[in-house]
Amino acid sequence: MSEKITLPVSIVLAGLFIAGGIYLNGRIAKDSPTPVQKQQLASQNLSDTVRPIDANDHILGSSKARVLVVEYSDTECPFCKMFHSTMLSIMQQYGKDEKVAWVYRHYPIAELHPKAFKEAEATECAASLGGNSKFWEYVNKIYEVTPSNNGLDPKELTNIATEIGLSSKDFNVCLDSEEFAQRVNLDMKNGQEIGVSGTPYSIIIDTKSNSYYEIIGAQPYAQVKQVIDLLLQS
Repeated sequence: MSEKITLPVSIVLAGLFIAGGIYLNGRIAKDSPTPVQKQQLASQNLSDTVRPIDANDHILGSSKARVLVVEYSDTECPFCKMFHSTMLSIMQQYGKDEKVAWVYRHYPIAELHPKAFKEAEATECAASLGGNSKFWEYVNKIYEVTPSNNGLDPKELTNIATEIGLSSKDFNVCLDSEEFAQRVNLDMKNGQEIGVSGTPYSIIIDTKSNSYYEIIGAQPYAQVKQVIDLLLQS
């Protein structure tokens, strides 16, 4: 971990990571590493492999926030649906003060959820027609209405677009064109480079210390909040 974070905070964070499936990226000894250091070493490449946030990304909150949460998600994953609710609560508490920003990236798992890739394209169509705000309206709605596990009726994709104020005609033209398939694949490729094996998969980035933290699965609100609070206080 960066020397900019004090030792007591490092110890507390390490304990949280072992208990909750969150792993720390930082500077560690490479000779005879401890179990905690082995976990640190496993995620040390995150800063090199996570694609830098750019204009292609969908960001909720300020890109200049102290803490960034980069999530790789599948709209038909039930655990992603749970974690989406968690992140909405996190943003409600921290987003308005520009302390935390949320970056959403696509990682549809076709083997489990064949419909998820098209749903990811649908969110990109919403963004192309209405900008970043419509992307977030659309993705919020899709998580709200889907029963998960590949259960969403494809007809709902157009219904959601209409409900959030987009032209159904323009939306369907976009969706049928598959013009954003490459955009979805871009996120998936980076997820594969990182080693994402399931969703949700998220990375917390402390922009002050340039430290990276891996969140595997739908960790509960209290645990995510605790890590964010520790970083903000460091």
